Amino acid sequence: MLILLLIVAGHSAVAGLTNVTATATELLLRLDSPAYLGLVEFEPYELKASIPGGIRPFALEKLQQGNRSIIPTSGATMVRVPRFVGPRDRVYSGFIAARAGVAGLETVGVIRFVEGLEMLSRSQAPHPRPASKKGIQVQMVDDALALGVQHCTLNLTLGSLIQLQPQPDSLKWELDGRTYYFNRRYLDSLPVQRLTDAGVAVNCILLYYTGRADLDAVMCHENFNTQAPNRLTAFNTSTPDGQRHFKAALEFLADYYSGTNAAHGRVWGYIIGNEVNAHWEWYNMGEATRAEVVADYLRTVRVAHTAVRKASAHARVYLSLTHFWNRVMGSGLLRSCEGKGLIDDFNALAKAGGDFDWHLAHHPYPENLRDARTWLDKTALPDANTPRITFKNLEVLDAYFRRPELLYGGQPRRIILSEQGFNCADKPDGELMQAAAFCYAWKKVSALPGIDAFILHRHVDHAREGGLSLGLWTRQPDSIATPARPRKIYEAFKAAGTPEEQRTFEFALPVVGLRDWSTLAR
Repeated sequence: MLILLLIVAGHSAVAGLTNVTATATELLLRLDSPAYLGLVEFEPYELKASIPGGIRPFALEKLQQGNRSIIPTSGATMVRVPRFVGPRDRVYSGFIAARAGVAGLETVGVIRFVEGLEMLSRSQAPHPRPASKKGIQVQMVDDALALGVQHCTLNLTLGSLIQLQPQPDSLKWELDGRTYYFNRRYLDSLPVQRLTDAGVAVNCILLYYTGRADLDAVMCHENFNTQAPNRLTAFNTSTPDGQRHFKAALEFLADYYSGTNAAHGRVWGYIIGNEVNAHWEWYNMGEATRAEVVADYLRTVRVAHTAVRKASAHARVYLSLTHFWNRVMGSGLLRSCEGKGLIDDFNALAKAGGDFDWHLAHHPYPENLRDARTWLDKTALPDANTPRITFKNLEVLDAYFRRPELLYGGQPRRIILSEQGFNCADKPDGELMQAAAFCYAWKKVSALPGIDAFILHRHVDHAREGGLSLGLWTRQPDSIATPARPRKIYEAFKAAGTPEEQRTFEFALPVVGLRDWSTLAR
């Protein structure tokens, strides 16, 4: 049973705790009635599906044992509690109301978390508004800047960042009375500062690859299945050790890259995991239902968002999805889930527990990853129940995020396209089709106001990408990703968003079957 779902279903008519806000020193918890006897506090790792019978017996156990996490209300509708318990910051905690029932004490309503954290952020710097949506997953910084990119993504692997033991040059972070250590050399290898200085909006894709036994014991998701492909695990925020290391890493990164000190460059987006609706392959938490995936991912994203908000009021936290929208992958219902269902469930549970400004990093690859001709996609339909969302029907995603139930603060959540590209088939017209597909996609993205960035994948072909050739550049034979020569798509990409765009894109019109770009369906 999933705790949050259980509470929402069981107490939908009773509000209990209605709001939690924070100041620098206190938490303010508002109740809908003075009749409650207490509030039960939970740290995020305590909210997991493995508790037998769900949340209620666990909450009652805390109540009956007089646990330290029970806060008396003293008959008030506004309860003020210290934000810090010793060194521990309660801003991450969830709370639920308790009252006397027929069979004794019972919990009422839903678990709620702190909202409105941006008012407390150390940095109030506004999110940038780049003049172009053009971006790339950067491999060669000089080339990326010559191409005029305004956005980029960089992979940031927590396994390379976290050090369980201090080294002479370790960077340190203090959290909840403990010291955590991070790899200075790894951060120095990331081109965040140089890209920032060039005006590029940097987004980091946060990942954890298994392979370090000592760190895996802490960071690997407790249901990680070694039979699944790839080594990417879901983040472990369901154990005390996993939660504290994840929380410390996110607080450290947000302070280092998004806080008041811009000496290391600036990161404006944190993408949590990779393609979570294909969790077996790309966010391994073993076999799990969609409800289990959502509850687990929400806990992790909420922790990440809280850590980022403590440093920055306007850096963004993104969910990561594949192009599968109202269809599961061939791996089945316990190994993948619908992107639409994940978004809807995530949004409903987040709002029930205290809404926050999460955003979306979507991957609208063509229907067939080996065929660049996305304008021919048959499963990309022009309605919200489409099996896939690719570039052909990208306007569906933009419109979906304007639905009232998905708004945050009355505004649509933002969308970036953080990973997608076009395969150059090993055929005489392979480069032509790849380049035309980019032109088509660029025109689609340019017309959609809800999409902030189109970040192309890849910069250079990669030998370990399932035989796909997605690069602007070919790779040298017998190399992993050493650039050889630019393809036809290179010039189209360079011209995008410049005065040369119209002339350079003309070749693509007859390829995609259009007379001019104004007739492109949107």
